[in-house]
Amino acid sequence: MNNVYKLHVRLIKTGLQNDPVSLRRLLLSFAAAAPASLPHARSVFARVPFPDTFAYNTLIRAHAHSSPSHSVSLFSAMRRDGVSPDNFTFPFVLKACARLHIGHDAHALIIKLGLGSDIYVQNGLISLYGSFGSVAGAFDVFDEMPERDLVSWSSMISCFANNNFGYEALGLFQDMQLVGNLKPDEVTMLSVISAVSSLGALELGKWVDAYISRTGLKRTVSLGTALIDMYSRCGSVDDSIKIFNAIPVKNVLTWTVLINGLAVHGRSEEALKVFHEMKNAGLKPDHITFNGVLVACSHGGLVDDGWRVFESIKSDYGMEPTVEHYGCIVDLLGRAGLLNKAFEFVDTMPIKPNAVIWRTLLGACVKHNDLKLSEKAKVKIHELDPNHDGDYVLLSNVYGQVGKWDEKANVRNSMREKKVGKKPGYSFLNEGDMLQEFVSGDDFHPKSNEIKRFLVSIIDDLRLDGYTFFTCNALHDVEDEEKEQSLSFHSEKLAVAFALLRFKDRKTIRVIKNLRICYDCHCFMKHVSNKFDREIVVRDRNRFHHFSKGSCSCKDYW
Repeated sequence: MNNVYKLHVRLIKTGLQNDPVSLRRLLLSFAAAAPASLPHARSVFARVPFPDTFAYNTLIRAHAHSSPSHSVSLFSAMRRDGVSPDNFTFPFVLKACARLHIGHDAHALIIKLGLGSDIYVQNGLISLYGSFGSVAGAFDVFDEMPERDLVSWSSMISCFANNNFGYEALGLFQDMQLVGNLKPDEVTMLSVISAVSSLGALELGKWVDAYISRTGLKRTVSLGTALIDMYSRCGSVDDSIKIFNAIPVKNVLTWTVLINGLAVHGRSEEALKVFHEMKNAGLKPDHITFNGVLVACSHGGLVDDGWRVFESIKSDYGMEPTVEHYGCIVDLLGRAGLLNKAFEFVDTMPIKPNAVIWRTLLGACVKHNDLKLSEKAKVKIHELDPNHDGDYVLLSNVYGQVGKWDEKANVRNSMREKKVGKKPGYSFLNEGDMLQEFVSGDDFHPKSNEIKRFLVSIIDDLRLDGYTFFTCNALHDVEDEEKEQSLSFHSEKLAVAFALLRFKDRKTIRVIKNLRICYDCHCFMKHVSNKFDREIVVRDRNRFHHFSKGSCSCKDYW
C-alpha cells in the first residue's frame, strides 16, 4: 500500500499525474492493493479528465469483489460518459451484479453491444443467472456456447449446486470429464462437494474424496474443510474426523466445521474437547465457532459447560455475544427443563429478543408440557412474526398433550382464518443417481400403495414388541384409530418402509427430512432398527439421529 502512495507522490512531483501511461500504471497499482487502496483510487480517478475504457475497467475490476456497489456505479458512470464497455468490462460488472442480486437486463445490453459470444462474458452470465436462481437461463447460455473452458463448466456446476440441483451438478461434472483437455481445479471440486453435501449422499461423497486423491489435487485448507463438512452432512462424522486429522494446515473455519459436525451428531463432549484443542493450538474462536460449541452443549445437556463458554465470549475474548449466542443459551436452558430460568434470561437480555428466541422458548415449553408459559411465548411471537406456521403447530401440540381439544381446535381454526398454511413434512433418500421423495400422507409416489401396505404390516409387527403410537400431537380430537392413521404415514416412516422393501442388503438407511422428527416417528425408528437389524440415520431440520439396536444417539435428549 505504501508503494502505491509513493508512486502517486512521485508522479505528482514529476508532473506526470495526468499522463495517460502513468495513470494506467497508477490505477493498476491501486487495483493490486485492493481493497485497502480503493478509497484513494476513487479519489484519483475522479480527477482524471477523460477516463477511457481501460481506466474504467481497472476500477470496476478492483471493486467487483469487495465493493460491488461501487463497480455498478462506475459502470453507470461509464455509460453516461459515453465510454464504450468491452469484453473485459462485463465479466467484472456481472460478478458485481451477481453479488448484489441485480442486473436482470444485463444480458440484453450485452447482446445489443455485440458481446454475447465472448467466452468470458458468457461465463459471467452463467454466474449471474445462477445468483438469481434462474438455472434455466444459466443453462441456456452454457448450452449455446460454441466452446467452453474450465470456468464455464465450473460456473454451471456451481449454479446447479447452489440452487439444489445436486444430481444435475454431479451429472455435469461427469460430462466435463469426457472433455479431454479439462482437469477440475479446486473451485470445481468445491462446487461438486457442495452438491454432494446437499444430497446427503455418503457413497457419492466417498467417490468424490477418492477422485480428489486419485487425481492428485492438492488438499488445500478450503478443500479439506469442505470435505469435513460434506462427510458430516452425509451422516458420517467419523469420516470428518479422519479428514480433519489428515489436513496439515487448519484455520479457524476448519476447526469450527468439525465442532459443528460433532454438535449436530450429538457428540457434545467431543465437540467441547475439540474446542479446547483449538484454543490450545493458539487459534481465536470467532462468533460462528462459539455458536457451534453452544449448540453442542445444548444438544448434550451440558448446562454448566454452556454457561462457561457463553461467559468466556466477553470475558476471555472481548467479543459481544450475538443474538444467536443468546438464542443458544435459551435453547440450552429450555431443553434442560429450566423454563423459568430461560424466561428470566430472555427478560434480562441486553438486546431485544427476536421471534426465533421466543420460538425456541415455545418449543421448550411444549416439550415440557408447560401450557401457561407456552401461551406467554406465543403472545410474544405473535407481536413479532404472526404468520409462522410452526408456532401454531407447537401451541396446538401442547394443547393436545394436556387434552385441551377445544383449545387445540381453536388454534387450527385460527390458522385457517388467517390463511396460515402448515408446511408439509417430506423426506427423501438417495437411490443411485436419483432422489426418492416422500410426502406425509400423500399417494403421489408410484409405489405408494405397496409402501403403505408394507408399512402397516411393519407397525403391526412392532406393536407385538411394545411399540405404541404417541397420539397426543395428532391433528384432531378424534378416535384413537383415526389418530394412529394420521401418524402412520409420516414421510420418514414411508421412506424407511420403501428402503426396507427396495434395499434388502443395505445395512444403513439414510433419510433426510425437512422438519423436526416427531416423538412418535422417533420411537418408531428405534423399534425398526432393532427389529430389522438396521442402522437408520435421520437428518432432520436440527440435527442427526443415529438409530441402532433400539436406541438413538441423542439418548432421547432432543
